[in-house]
Amino acid sequence: MARTPDKLRDVPWARDVDVVQGDLTDADSLLNACKDIDVVYYLVHSMGGDKSFAATERESALNFVRAAEAAGVQRIVYLGGLHPPGVDLSPHLKSRAEVGEILLASSIPTVVLQAGVVIGSGSASFEMIRHLTDRLPVMVTPKWVRNRIQPIAIRDALHYLIALADLSVAPGANRTFDIGGPDVMQYGEMMKTYGDVAGLPKRRMVVVPVLTPHLAGHWINLVTPVPKALAMPLIASLQCEAIAHEHDIDDFIPPPAEGLTPYRRAVKLALQRIDDGNVETRWSNASVPEAPADILPSDPDWAGETVYTDLREQECAAPPEKLWAVVEGIGGENGWYSFPVAWSIRGWMDRVVGGVGLRRGRRDARHLYKGEALDWWRVEEIRPPELLRLRAEMKVPGGAWLEMKVVPTENGSRLEQRAVFFPKGLVGVLYWYSILPFHGVIFSGMVKNMTSTAERAE
Repeated sequence: MARTPDKLRDVPWARDVDVVQGDLTDADSLLNACKDIDVVYYLVHSMGGDKSFAATERESALNFVRAAEAAGVQRIVYLGGLHPPGVDLSPHLKSRAEVGEILLASSIPTVVLQAGVVIGSGSASFEMIRHLTDRLPVMVTPKWVRNRIQPIAIRDALHYLIALADLSVAPGANRTFDIGGPDVMQYGEMMKTYGDVAGLPKRRMVVVPVLTPHLAGHWINLVTPVPKALAMPLIASLQCEAIAHEHDIDDFIPPPAEGLTPYRRAVKLALQRIDDGNVETRWSNASVPEAPADILPSDPDWAGETVYTDLREQECAAPPEKLWAVVEGIGGENGWYSFPVAWSIRGWMDRVVGGVGLRRGRRDARHLYKGEALDWWRVEEIRPPELLRLRAEMKVPGGAWLEMKVVPTENGSRLEQRAVFFPKGLVGVLYWYSILPFHGVIFSGMVKNMTSTAERAE
């Protein structure tokens, strides 16, 4: 289920599933989404910085329960958060627990799994561990790095989730279950073990008593791809220990045949998948668009809004498919083909003010699909081998897009590049003119270097 099914058009598994439109805040849309469904996996949780998220989560869960009951759903499976009983939880853990209670209170048989840190490629929690350890040989850390955590490998979490679809509903089965891997570790130990598996020099930590989630969130926002809005709730949740307090799940679902995956092996498998370029989904691809996809006009002179454009064209001796390969491979490790220092500085500026910056990179070095994250952009439209349109998610006073078209010609191809900016108020207008002097260098350099790269690939 997706609010905008077209975003899933190009994902590798799109042809293996039926995608339905639905929005948890729109009760009517859920009736059709739940129609003829036996088992629903409720895997939704807001991780943004909006203070009203708890009310939205509550409303979403209640809307879903009403629709599921009306549609005759036979089973609900919910993945919540592992937490100790009887303690003051972070707002996000408290909200996850409340959603579980709402689902369990429904008339539908419900099973709630409570998991801690999930270790797998693309997981935000794992990415935070990975990038902090990769980039900081010496870390100043808050005292919660000494809290005990019971991580679980993604394959083991999936093992339980899948098995729950067929679990017979016996007395006591309509309840919560704690799940975790075989290792109970301090969070700091998890980072050190990651470094050892990744072949890094020994990492050292300096624990300080005063480092609030807010300050830690800013720090993680600067040194990792995980933005502050996501880092802060993750960090706040780590302030209490996350270990399984019961293992009743073993009475209903046996562990995997090979046993639960140790933490070291889970890290190794995640890194191997990243190195192989097989990460099909990532935390960054779940970001909610801040503007509707159709706001960008096909005509630069669209009436009704002020719009600024920068148009560039460059002829290319390479055939269209060679030029398209360069266009689709832009960003991430391949860079942006012009003035890399300026791109880096702008990325750092965005991180300082809490934006996504350039550190999200890209999922795959060669291929993109609609809706995925690409550095500080979102792929808004892609039509191989002719069109790539990106929408900026960096902090700007307005809306910004970058569009590239590959046009076949008699002598090869032509790259048509268009930057579009919708200013928001006077600040937006001033922003556009302040960066205008750099456009001649950056955008002209991009079309020239991209076409020359395609020609060299011939």
